Amino acid sequence: MKLTDFKALTFDCYGTLIDWESGMVAALQPLVSKAARPLSRNDVLEAHARHESRQQLQTPGKLYRELLAVVYKRLAEEWNVAVSWEECLAYGRSVRDWPAFPDTVEALRELKQHYQLVILSNVDNESFAFSNAKLGVAFDAIYTAEDIGSYKPAAANFDYMLTALADRGIAKTDILHTAESMFHDHKPANASGLASCWIYRRHADEGFGATMNPGAMPHYDFRFTSLGDLAAAVKAEAGCA
Repeated sequence: MKLTDFKALTFDCYGTLIDWESGMVAALQPLVSKAARPLSRNDVLEAHARHESRQQLQTPGKLYRELLAVVYKRLAEEWNVAVSWEECLAYGRSVRDWPAFPDTVEALRELKQHYQLVILSNVDNESFAFSNAKLGVAFDAIYTAEDIGSYKPAAANFDYMLTALADRGIAKTDILHTAESMFHDHKPANASGLASCWIYRRHADEGFGATMNPGAMPHYDFRFTSLGDLAAAVKAEAGCA
């Protein structure tokens, strides 16, 4: 199997293209600073993962920015901090401020020369529009949790994407699913029969951060520690100068 065997890269966005963990930590700082006990970066991210995953199961049709407001409320309760609903809503809106990883834009521009680029993301369309403006390329298709009515790792999200891409003449075997999260992406990609590429952004850190532990580690076909490394490998394999 070679990287150039594929026609389309389907991306998770948050955690892979957008540095959601840094965005979360920055937006949660006013809450964390009032907590009764010291919280490390991973303490914050792992608590966020628990509440986010639980809420996505409970209210799969809720818009992501509105779901994050509930997550903020749950975190405030866990950490015994009084907050207003407006503060919760402000956290939900913070998605628009989350930064792209430093290598994302250049890497996407290189990859666009070799593949169709597709987004499959646990986000609402309005929030993604702000992120999209930071990414520097025109995606060939964008599939969000708002479009589908559920959140990854639900099989429905991958089924929706595969059906939509098949309508465009892109078969499952043409697709390389490219993502950081083992829980949200690689595990359901395995179940869907998709080849996958792990962008291991957290290679220098411990644990799974803002994503849940997937249990048994899923299979992946390629592994890089940055999107830039993937783009360089594709360029080299394609014989580009």
